[in-house]
Amino acid sequence: MATEIRVPTLGESVSEATIGRWFKKPGEAVKADEPVVELETDKVTLEVNAPASGTLGDILAKDGETVGPGALLGSIVEGGAAASAPAPKAEAPKAAAPAPAAAAPAPAAAPAQAGAAKDHGPAVSRIAAESGVDASRVPGSGKDGRVTKGDMLAAIATGSAAPAPSAPVQMRAPSAPVDEEREERVKMTKLRQTIARRLKDAQNTAAMLTTFNDVDMTAVMSLRNQYKDVFEKKHGTKLGFMGFFTKAVIQALKDVPAVNAEIDGQDLVYKNYYHIGIAVGTEKGLVVPVVRDADDLSVAGIEKKIADFGRRARDGKLSIDEMQGGTFTITNGGIYGSLMSTPILNAPQSGILGMHRIEERPVVRNGQIVARPMMYLALSYDHRIVDGKEAVTFLVRVKEALEDPARLVLDL
Repeated sequence: MATEIRVPTLGESVSEATIGRWFKKPGEAVKADEPVVELETDKVTLEVNAPASGTLGDILAKDGETVGPGALLGSIVEGGAAASAPAPKAEAPKAAAPAPAAAAPAPAAAPAQAGAAKDHGPAVSRIAAESGVDASRVPGSGKDGRVTKGDMLAAIATGSAAPAPSAPVQMRAPSAPVDEEREERVKMTKLRQTIARRLKDAQNTAAMLTTFNDVDMTAVMSLRNQYKDVFEKKHGTKLGFMGFFTKAVIQALKDVPAVNAEIDGQDLVYKNYYHIGIAVGTEKGLVVPVVRDADDLSVAGIEKKIADFGRRARDGKLSIDEMQGGTFTITNGGIYGSLMSTPILNAPQSGILGMHRIEERPVVRNGQIVARPMMYLALSYDHRIVDGKEAVTFLVRVKEALEDPARLVLDL
């Protein structure tokens, strides 16, 4: 008897995955719940576990192939040897049944079914931003021809909607034959393709601007050095700088709510909650897990969350839900030695804070030139939402909180 191995549910707005690698070969023994194949989506890398113990039968989806939710990948054969009979052909992905209005392209005579001028709502806007599908090109089944969430998911599943317009793909000029022999061509992963598309879309869509400030890290470093040992002993996690930065950012977001807002059609959506994305570099690319309701967490709670995200991001264990819904992002190029940068927005958010390396620089204090551990801060923001005064005020609030950490405790 054989047990099928199928693609699991990939998450909202994710309609396909690519086979990364198989951990087992046909005929090898497999234990129940043991990882057998790795899938790459445009958001995360995930492992599919064996549904039963036995031996791996025929592999029906090879490395590099694209599969949809529910697609048959292979089978587990009970007993000590794989069945000799050939396994059934891979089934087509089981996509959700498309809504009637999305089953076929809208006729040319009825453009009112899909128009960019309509306000389709935040759910549709979010799916459009994450999938790259232009909502204005999806026939709508809602009231007055509005596009619904179901229309978007059906369009993604059936491929009936064109992606949002973006810059044309640049093809490089051929290399000289003597150079081509020394080149290695590797297909971009789904994650890397999505990173490239979303970053470029952010540049094309937002009126992006970056403003800078610097912060004297003396007080935070002194506080950290004084309490890091007892902090780790009590909370079981190291005391870093991200807890302080996250708390300072939340305080600044409360003072300058435009930085925690986003554009939805002709509306501004101000978010009275603080889901802070923390950019994490991995071997396969940058991912941004989200610390939800970070304002309700202590510094220890934030540090634990970030440490856990970092471990699981490097192991490819993050779920799709853990990387959705952020309202603001913090990225730390300083761990790689960056002195200064202009981070790109994590659309549809209107702000991202870049941290950088700490180095001693001469500054003037009380008329004297002294050495202080200084860090440059960079806030990239969407100028359509955030004015220059608000951006500068935001950075000043972050600077004040870090240079006098008592403000974080007293909520000043």
